[in-house]
Amino acid sequence: MAAGTAEIREDTRTRLLTTALRLFTEHGVEGTSLQMIADALGVTKAAVYYHFKAKDEITEAVAEPGMRELAVLVQEGLKIRRRGAQIDYVLEGFVDLVVRHRALVALFSSDPGIARALERGFHTSVDMKEGLITLFVGEDPDVSGVITAHVLLAGLALTGGAPALAALDDETLRASLLEVGRKLLGRRARRIC
Repeated sequence: MAAGTAEIREDTRTRLLTTALRLFTEHGVEGTSLQMIADALGVTKAAVYYHFKAKDEITEAVAEPGMRELAVLVQEGLKIRRRGAQIDYVLEGFVDLVVRHRALVALFSSDPGIARALERGFHTSVDMKEGLITLFVGEDPDVSGVITAHVLLAGLALTGGAPALAALDDETLRASLLEVGRKLLGRRARRIC
């Protein structure tokens, strides 16, 4: 019985986060209330409070899977010894993450509430932000290298989440983002056999 109860709680939490992301997309974080989330789920506001004590907690939980995936990407990328393979691995992983989390990325570019949640995630892991920069432009990059890394990260994310590109299929978006990322990093385009 306890395992069934835990599964129901997890399913409710998952549905709550999915609903919150949809409402955040429609109304923004600030424009979405806990009552709106409860109403959309067909539960009481108390049921929402059971899982999360504040909207900030929901916002961070919505952003958390992407942040966790990004942290794993950085950790795995840092293990790769060959520089070219390292750059390709992290670039492909970052683009995949952007494409997989398009709705969240779109919110990040347009909604200060999600942006704050993601920034809190970055600040809790300085190694992740520095790791990404190191992976893309190497140890002790010059100013140009740092700017390249920031343009790459922000540009890929903002483009991947751009509402104007929402109708673009994932594979086309992925291929285009990879092509641009390779150009920014001075990498040759990969041949598809």
